Parts: sequence; C-alpha cells; structure tokens
Amino acid sequence: MSCALGVEDDLLVDLSGLSFADPSVMLDLAMVARRLRRAGRGMLVRGAAPQIATLIEVVGLHRMPGVTVEDA
Repeated sequence: MSCALGVEDDLLVDLSGLSFADPSVMLDLAMVARRLRRAGRGMLVRGAAPQIATLIEVVGLHRMPGVTVEDA
C-alpha cells in the first residue's frame, strides 16, 4: 500500500485476482484514496468479484471523493 502513495498519476487498483477481502482491506484502500486525493490524484478500482463489490458498497469506498469503482 505504501508504494501506491508514490504514484504520479491516478492509481489503478485491479482486484480481478482477489477472491476474498475483509473490511480491513477496504479501510486500507480508503486511507490510500484519501492521501491520493490530498495530493490531487484519484483511484480507479476495477475487477472486483461480486462478494468484493458488495463489501466495497457496505464499507462505502465507492462514495469517497476521488474514488471510481468500475463494474466487474
């Protein structure tokens, strides 16, 4: 996650290989998204499996400013 903070453009988070995640993963992504937003960058999340997409919605990651979530 710390390497993601060093990107110079918007960050692409590809979740296509992820079959399980708990809320702590979403909180980590939210923290990175917030820091990116402060630096004028955004986050694009794509490839989330249905169960991960549900978790994204439950946690509210998709509602954060600067975060875009594409449908799988």
